[in-house]
Amino acid sequence: MSRATPHRGDPAELTPLRELAGLFLRLGSTAFGGPAAHIALMRAEVVHRRRWLSDERFLDLLSAANLIPGPNSTELALHIGWERRRLPGLLVAGVSFIVPAMLLAALCGWIYVRFGALPVTRGILYGVEPVILAVVAQAVVGLTPTAARTGALRALGVLALTLTLIGVHEMVVLLVTGGYAAALTRYRAPARDRESPAVLAPLGRVLPLGLGPLAVSVVTLPRLFWVFVKVGSVLFGSGYVLLSFLRAELVQRLGWLSEQQLMDAVAVGQITPGPVFTTATFIGYLLSGPRGALVATAGIFLPAFVFVAVSGPLVPKLRASVMASAFLDGVNVASLALMAVVTVQIGRGALIDLPTFAICAAALWLLLRFKPNPSWLVLGGAGAGFLLQFAGVALTR
Repeated sequence: MSRATPHRGDPAELTPLRELAGLFLRLGSTAFGGPAAHIALMRAEVVHRRRWLSDERFLDLLSAANLIPGPNSTELALHIGWERRRLPGLLVAGVSFIVPAMLLAALCGWIYVRFGALPVTRGILYGVEPVILAVVAQAVVGLTPTAARTGALRALGVLALTLTLIGVHEMVVLLVTGGYAAALTRYRAPARDRESPAVLAPLGRVLPLGLGPLAVSVVTLPRLFWVFVKVGSVLFGSGYVLLSFLRAELVQRLGWLSEQQLMDAVAVGQITPGPVFTTATFIGYLLSGPRGALVATAGIFLPAFVFVAVSGPLVPKLRASVMASAFLDGVNVASLALMAVVTVQIGRGALIDLPTFAICAAALWLLLRFKPNPSWLVLGGAGAGFLLQFAGVALTR
């Protein structure tokens, strides 16, 4: 890239920690809609508004986050923090992104314990979800030229999309697509220039080993911490996968929660901004009050900090290798395919009547015409949904 139009990605150009904290505190307070929406909002901020990263670098970090267990959008925030200020940046970005959602989830836990019900949120979701759909759709379209820049990568993107639609696990889709891209590059290279597949071995070092079962039924803070460390260490996939893990652990095996309490906890993770994994905060509050909320939150997010701290330095090394770079290209286009599928899924739930279509269309027009900060559109959608519910319109959810 020429010096005339640099992206501010030079590690020598340090980003103030207060700037990282301000960005991720705001995102953690306003980023509704789940991981795909968080990723789109981060791209708008760090690629377009602040020009900290190029689209190619952003996709590399997203792929690195997809290849390790844990909350993908939180891990992307950690990778961005690492890119800008190494370990201090990683810690500041991650904590800043998590804390607003943690506090809101803990507040919901307090209300739930005290009054036995959750806050009314139908109107907010009614207005926010169409805006999130517009933000995610714009991100997918904007990333496509970078991720699918060759015929081979476009073909691999179609393969990843097909595998995802027929129900293949996300991790399998990423590894198969990346493996095909690396194999194709190795096959096309002259024999003397071919690299050993061992160049990809560092990826295996950041994947977790299985953790043994707990044979307990009494809730204590150490046991609560261990349960959520285990979940955070092995969980790939969406919030629905989180639901299945928590149900197996907390409802079926340990008997700590009822089915209804678990569903309410997952709902809190969906209706609050920031990481969906703050479901753990709500559960911790139900089980052991404020200390339980802190312990559960620390447990489920701690593995992500460790995995990113280990894998972050590997990303430039992988990109410098021909085979590993091809593998990342394949994972990048597969990650984009996963986002496209999520866009369709969001659309089915978000566009349910004429007002939601109108909100989505207005948000998309504003994004394309004026390129505003998407966080303002999210807040505007929440306000519109609340007003429509107050007027008796947003009652179909």
